[in-house]
Amino acid sequence: HIPQTAACLDAGDPRFTLTIGDGVSFVADTDERFDVVLVDSTDPIGPATPLFGTEFYGNVHRILTDDGIVVSQGESPFFNRPVQKSLLGVLGEHFPVTLLYNFSNLTYPGGLWSFTWASKRLHPIAHFDDARPAASGLKFRWYNPWIHKAAFALPTFVREELDGLLRDGN
Repeated sequence: HIPQTAACLDAGDPRFTLTIGDGVSFVADTDERFDVVLVDSTDPIGPATPLFGTEFYGNVHRILTDDGIVVSQGESPFFNRPVQKSLLGVLGEHFPVTLLYNFSNLTYPGGLWSFTWASKRLHPIAHFDDARPAASGLKFRWYNPWIHKAAFALPTFVREELDGLLRDGN
């Protein structure tokens, strides 16, 4: 669905490796280092529970480069605040930058969903280069520097309930 980014699957891009397997075991056992770890998990029940735990994110911290980031599925800001609080708390045990950002998804409950962002150093706004999306040569229909920044502008009810768990690295 996104040919510009999916092309690396066919072209053998050396920067990309697709591994199908148990993510918990992979991050525990690998000695590789990564710039980005994406955790697109189901809800934290059953087999996905470890993907929301402190041991998993300790291993993610270990395998990330100093400028690496981890982005995780962060549940609904309307219906799953306890999960958001728990996940941000776990991330905060390992990372000095822990944030939440929202996106519209009309097929998800409430139409608004969240991702978590965590890193050892980088902040998604303070270290964002406005010129980089245009310089990439990619044609975006939705994404732009304003959308990027706006995603991290949380509604007051979310900020109030997550106070102390959102950390900007300072």
